[in-house]
Amino acid sequence: MSIIKLTELPYKQKAIIKSFGETELYVKLLEMGIIPDEEISVELTAPLGDPIAVNVAGYQLSLRKDEASSIMVELI
Repeated sequence: MSIIKLTELPYKQKAIIKSFGETELYVKLLEMGIIPDEEISVELTAPLGDPIAVNVAGYQLSLRKDEASSIMVELI
């Protein structure tokens, strides 16, 4: 399967989190429940495209687009 940025994931398409880009953001994402091998999907996007709402670990989470672009996912 192909690995893409979370920002490139189509709406409602499920994917598996594979890795993060920036190390300074790594701990923050882990604390929010965005951990490798967790299922994630993009649910909503703000009218101007930033932020986006994702469904991960059973809840909705809002991420800035630059944060989401550092998350690499694999399509299911």
